[in-house]
Amino acid sequence: MAQIGRRGGLALARRAPDLHPGAVRPAPSSSRPARRSREARLHALGEALDAVRARCDLEARRRSDPVEFVHRYVDPHDQELVAVVASALAFGNVKALRAKIEDALARIGAIGVGVARAADDPAALRGALLGWKHRVYRDEDLAGLLIGARRVQRAEGSLGQGLARELARTGSLREALSAWTAAIRREGGLDRDDGRRGGAHILPDPAKGSAVKRLMLLLRWMARPADGVDLGLWPIPPAVLLIPVDTHIHKLGRNLDLTRRNDVSWKTAEEITAALRRFDPADPVKYDFSLCHLGMLQRCPSRRDPPRCEGCGVKSVCRHWAGG
Repeated sequence: MAQIGRRGGLALARRAPDLHPGAVRPAPSSSRPARRSREARLHALGEALDAVRARCDLEARRRSDPVEFVHRYVDPHDQELVAVVASALAFGNVKALRAKIEDALARIGAIGVGVARAADDPAALRGALLGWKHRVYRDEDLAGLLIGARRVQRAEGSLGQGLARELARTGSLREALSAWTAAIRREGGLDRDDGRRGGAHILPDPAKGSAVKRLMLLLRWMARPADGVDLGLWPIPPAVLLIPVDTHIHKLGRNLDLTRRNDVSWKTAEEITAALRRFDPADPVKYDFSLCHLGMLQRCPSRRDPPRCEGCGVKSVCRHWAGG
């Protein structure tokens, strides 16, 4: 029933409570049990993530990870350039990509100087890499990447300082990375359209919306505090980093309810990282190394799979195993 308000508007009459004399009004519904359940699950997830990280054999895992190549070098300029190369090639079969990184660095080492000095001589570098190939990449792609990165490195003092300046200018990690990678591609001639995919793919552009896992891997290696895996060389706050999302991390992220997104995109990386910030706002991507190796080791499925899931460190908080 409606009644006319003093200003001519319609106002709904209040419904009288359906209570007989002496009846007890039911208590208002409360979300406290649900909230307690969410908090308990969040606590359990945090403990599981910390346990996986604590149990990870960093030394053994590092030996099979592309970051191991960066640790072979002492000069920070060499380390930066080796990190750019190793992260750029870090996709596909681990054994194959490690062999190709090893081959490239051996060819550069044969020049007889460090990686940075070798990149100062484009002709010698191109000659050393002649015939090198990995998937869609050819020798000219890798040479262009190193030459461009070295030129930006010399102009800025270091690659890390160059990225930090872009971050301060834009206030956005995505915009800063897009400008930084564009400068490297331009200086190395990788922005030329030659009808091939290699030159454009070897250093991706975050503005296109993908998760740019290899770039995020590079940032994790260079910006996170030194811990035996990451090196802590760049003046980039770890709090602004995004987790490198590949198929392993994406599956784990969905299984742990860190994301419900179906794509491996920048937004998915943001969502997973935002979830991890609840456990460590200052360093949300610290879980990446152990989780990624866990995902590869377990070959994390998208359903209950007792043989595969046996021994998984996050099985107790996986949505496929919730409630036993």
